[in-house]
Amino acid sequence: MSLQIIGIGVSRGIAIGKAHILMRGDFEVAEYHIEEETLAEEVSRFRNALEIARIQLREVRNRIPSGTKADIVEFINAHLLMLEDSTLTVAPEHLIISKQINAEWAIKQQRNALVEVFEAMDDAYLRTRKDDIDHVVNRILRILTTETQSSVDIEDHGNLNGHILLADELSPADTVLMQHQGIAAFITEYGGPLSHTAIIARSLRIPAIVGMHNVRRYIRDDETLIIDGYRGVLIANPDQTILDYYLARQQAELQRLAKLQTLKREPATTRDNVPVHLSGNIELPSDVEAIIEVGADGVGLYRTEFMFMNRSDIPSEEEQLERYTDVIRMMNGLPLTIRTLDLGADKTLDNNERPCTNPALGLRAVRLCLHDLSLFRPQLRAIMRAAAEGPVRMMIPMLSNQQEILQVLNLVREIRNELVARGLPFDPTIPVGGMIEVPAAALAADMFAKHLSFLSIGTNDLIQYTLAIDRVDDEVNYLYDPSHPAVLQLIHRVIQAGNQANIPVSMCGEMAGDTAYTRLLLGLGLRDFSMQAASLLEVKSIIKNCDTRELQPIAEKFMHTHDLIERKVLMKQLGIKG
Repeated sequence: MSLQIIGIGVSRGIAIGKAHILMRGDFEVAEYHIEEETLAEEVSRFRNALEIARIQLREVRNRIPSGTKADIVEFINAHLLMLEDSTLTVAPEHLIISKQINAEWAIKQQRNALVEVFEAMDDAYLRTRKDDIDHVVNRILRILTTETQSSVDIEDHGNLNGHILLADELSPADTVLMQHQGIAAFITEYGGPLSHTAIIARSLRIPAIVGMHNVRRYIRDDETLIIDGYRGVLIANPDQTILDYYLARQQAELQRLAKLQTLKREPATTRDNVPVHLSGNIELPSDVEAIIEVGADGVGLYRTEFMFMNRSDIPSEEEQLERYTDVIRMMNGLPLTIRTLDLGADKTLDNNERPCTNPALGLRAVRLCLHDLSLFRPQLRAIMRAAAEGPVRMMIPMLSNQQEILQVLNLVREIRNELVARGLPFDPTIPVGGMIEVPAAALAADMFAKHLSFLSIGTNDLIQYTLAIDRVDDEVNYLYDPSHPAVLQLIHRVIQAGNQANIPVSMCGEMAGDTAYTRLLLGLGLRDFSMQAASLLEVKSIIKNCDTRELQPIAEKFMHTHDLIERKVLMKQLGIKG
């Protein structure tokens, strides 16, 4: 009899293959006392584990085939950089010596302290970066507890070509090696759609499902499995009818992906000749290559937080200027929207704790920047100076009232005068826009539009704040609903405010790249989308087959109806599955 289990589909596609269950023991790390005369030996053991971890990751990086997308290599480089960071190298040594504890316990304690920083962040994408800390620390712990120098243990499992891997979690390095081994798909018991592992799976087009708790209890090695990455469904032991159905879907999927590649240089224009702007989201300069490869119209969101993280100092104006300028030059004249720092202040940059009752509602993003101008002014100057090199817009996150807007604009005017006095090149007319992420900002969007050059809807936070739901919390994320009438009415209000003020309105949250909502957003009047590169061609394909005149009345009706039966009918017309 067939068994069906549902998880979170994070990478689309259909895969059929034999199950391979990866069982890795949990780390039962115990604390024990180290005598003073053997402390140096314990520190040496820790340093040796760090070096072995570096060697392992370099081996992984060296096996990545030439021509692989730069962003995939960058994930491995990021973990290598973490192995050089003092927070994971020097700090545990201090703990070993000062508390006379074993290396395993010291790195675990430091891991817990670092994870607290990320868990307190409101931005779901940044909060998920705690996974990278876990992956690196687990690698070190595995070396310390087994004293092994072998590479990633996925390679010790024989020929996995065509198999579907089931594991507790997978690191980016695991995922890269999986492709090297020819694995057809993977399922993990933990993880989420924003993890680097999920991002790599999408980039490599490996079908993947995460958050499928205890799945390994119900599946046997070598059992035939079907993975539906679109719906997040695992089917075990399928009968011939089910198997034939998914074989046909798999073949159709291959044909569809081949057809998508032909759209790279075609404009995103609807059937009724409405042009739509499709941009990409990036966080590292290396991401630009993927954006250009799929024919994006520019970058609608450049996250700058990673320059500020995992370091004890603040990046200087010149360091930031160099980074922004590198990206501008890589863009070859395409427009770039740089978002100013969007971090919380539950901890300072040097990791000294600050009391913060609720970081999600506390001093973060623009609030933090206006509170600490020594953080904000250098970034504003760097962005304005970088804009002399190419088309750049500056975007301010988490604005919630008029006073914040006026403060930012006054700062921009002051810096403009400073740069003129210093004789430095900059763009005096750089457009300054704001992210609409707070329900209050959406409700007051007409006021925001009077002061700003553009608006960008950050749906990730807007939906969370509107529905009081953390989408990363798998206890409640089933309630996370981008199509909730309240959310749609806020989005529509922002779009209308932009139209009335004759300024652009874009969307850079995950909803923009989710093809389930493309028709709905077009019907609500959105004409500027920004998303991950992996989603862009699929969104473009849908846009080219839409008629906005047909979608508008359906979307407006859907936005206001609360009748469940009518909503089901309208969802079908809009292509929303539910």
